[in-house]
Amino acid sequence: MIPEIDIGPVELQTFGIMLALSLVSCGLLAARRLRELGKPGDWAYEMVLAAGIGGVAGAKLDWIVQNPGQAFDGSVLDVVIGPGLVFFGGLLGGALAVAGWAYRRGFLGWSLLDLGGVGVALGYALGRIGCQLSGDGDYGVPSDLPWAMAYPDGTVPTTDLVHPTPIYETLAMGLVTAVLWNLRDRFAPGVLFGLYLVIAGVERFLIEFIRRNDSVLAGLTIAQVISVAMVVAGSALIAWRVRAARLATA
Repeated sequence: MIPEIDIGPVELQTFGIMLALSLVSCGLLAARRLRELGKPGDWAYEMVLAAGIGGVAGAKLDWIVQNPGQAFDGSVLDVVIGPGLVFFGGLLGGALAVAGWAYRRGFLGWSLLDLGGVGVALGYALGRIGCQLSGDGDYGVPSDLPWAMAYPDGTVPTTDLVHPTPIYETLAMGLVTAVLWNLRDRFAPGVLFGLYLVIAGVERFLIEFIRRNDSVLAGLTIAQVISVAMVVAGSALIAWRVRAARLATA
């Protein structure tokens, strides 16, 4: 594990480095897609800035709500710049911020959602690399599989051999990113975002069975409950947009 990188008097958090890399990568992807849609590529910078601010704020607030004891155990600075972030809070915060930006630019619509689905999948895949490097507690339950590993030097250390679930999710969502990107323009607007919701929801629902989160409802974790909602919403969106496209061409 490499939670920090010391460069002279400067200490860099590897999680923060990967977060920055994910934002840059999403920006490059967004710029290309915006140009394909006939929009200014420079909008990508504004979009990424909004997503970064809203996403980090939402992810941090979600983590504080779920971990109040740990959040307020240290200084305010530790709370703000520490590695504690929750994906679903970040997704909501980032979505609201980008929606506000898009409304101002007159770009609030299905094309934005489809682009967002691919971008979020990419950002999630890269962000999990940061979780792996920092050992921030997103690893799984104990395992005796050959590739199980310990996180003795992580931000949330463990000497038990556990499932390296951040690696699983990086591989899974990296593949999802590639698939969604190659499917752009092949469906009615909005369908791609619906596919993202379904696939990402299924992926997170399954990975939770080997993560160390506590169940909260009917044996399911909070993430699994949200994942079920994502699958239902995504399926409904796909059906709606496919039907609308058929009626438009009838």
